[in-house]
Amino acid sequence: MALVEAVQYAPGSVVSRTLLKTGAGTLTLFAFDQGQGLSEHTAPFDALVQVLDGTATLMIGGKTVTTRTGELVRMPANVPHAVQPAGRFKMLLTMFRTSAK
Repeated sequence: MALVEAVQYAPGSVVSRTLLKTGAGTLTLFAFDQGQGLSEHTAPFDALVQVLDGTATLMIGGKTVTTRTGELVRMPANVPHAVQPAGRFKMLLTMFRTSAK
């Protein structure tokens, strides 16, 4: 099954499906229905957003990043970020702990 087919849209909702969860990080699929998003928050992990379907505006540390199907965006750990889709939107979120240097 293709990743984009592994999570389905639900009316008025954000649907998530965790594919992997370890002490080092997580892989989670998200499907945002029209009008849904994630408000600004921080996370203790670095994260990669892989856009599977649609377009969205990501706010990362006060900067706007517009992204669309097929693109990959990095969100650094402990930096405020938000996700505001332009319509229905699916993404794979890879959160991973980086080792201190």
